[in-house]
Amino acid sequence: MTGLTYKEAGVDIDAGDSLVQAIKPMAQSTARSGADGALGGFGALFDLKAAGFVDPILVSGTDGVGTKLKLAIEANVHDGVGIDCVAMCVNDVIVQGAEPLFFLDYMALGRMDLELGKSLVGGIAEGCRQAGCALIGGESAELPGLYADGDYDLAGFCVGAVEREAMLPTPDMQAGDVLLGLASSGVHSNGFSLVRKALSLRGVSLEDDAMFAPGTTVGRALLEPTRIYVKSCLAAIATGGVKGLSHITGGGLSENIPRVLPAGLAARLDAGSWQVPGIFGWLARGHQGSTIGAAEMARTFNCGIGMVLVVAADEADHVASVLTEHGETVSRIGDLITTQDEPHVQIDGLDGDWLAG
Repeated sequence: MTGLTYKEAGVDIDAGDSLVQAIKPMAQSTARSGADGALGGFGALFDLKAAGFVDPILVSGTDGVGTKLKLAIEANVHDGVGIDCVAMCVNDVIVQGAEPLFFLDYMALGRMDLELGKSLVGGIAEGCRQAGCALIGGESAELPGLYADGDYDLAGFCVGAVEREAMLPTPDMQAGDVLLGLASSGVHSNGFSLVRKALSLRGVSLEDDAMFAPGTTVGRALLEPTRIYVKSCLAAIATGGVKGLSHITGGGLSENIPRVLPAGLAARLDAGSWQVPGIFGWLARGHQGSTIGAAEMARTFNCGIGMVLVVAADEADHVASVLTEHGETVSRIGDLITTQDEPHVQIDGLDGDWLAG
């Protein structure tokens, strides 16, 4: 008589082991100083001293990809969401001035699928290479009954470090400091519940041609991975002219910039000072009157600016040139002003024409 097996219950241990073996080379491709361990242990190790730190503060960040995964599953395009997963964590860590050091992922699936797992981890490894951090561990869980076959969730966390005296934001922000905006690669990885609602109302398929981006489909445009700003921002920080950073994620421009401002200061943006990608105007226009207002767009999406830097006015040109040298599209999008209210964002020129592109 044969006893009941774990595989008959829906969990294939052998498939999980195969995935671990398949992704080891991907993890090894992200190796960096301080990370010398191999996948498969119970805990992952990192040596701060070997990485060159003297008096470090650890900075951690965790996030997932969110409902963007629904579009990835529908379109059967999975490699980019691994980059999203890394980006959402490392872009938060760099805001404190910290260098991302290592990353761990958590992948939960309804059924273990070797090719899907390799695609997801391949994207994670690519994100880690872009950020200069090591993929030193993770977890894959086969959860039948919790996830349907073909469904999955993806999350992760990153740990970085910064020398104590170099933490951001600095305490010397003042009115007149300049705001530099770094162009996004698209919608990034937030606001997709609203994106999906807009698609549903308009009856748009992911396979439809993207009118706002000739030569690609709606699905490909929406699934463009989140831009990783780590290496360019580390170079900018090294100039000594950066006072603060704000990663523009959930909450958009309106909610994220105030998070790094001290009492008595607000951000004043000129909505016409950067190019808003056509995908945002397309989303905002809606269908049969179901438009999304400009203010709602600004508090939901990045609207073309994925990272904002606060810099001293006399350092702005130099910092911008360093960022440009590192591949960023940089716009001078505003400045800091005094306020009697809580830190907030004032966006001048926020009207329907702003998203017309």
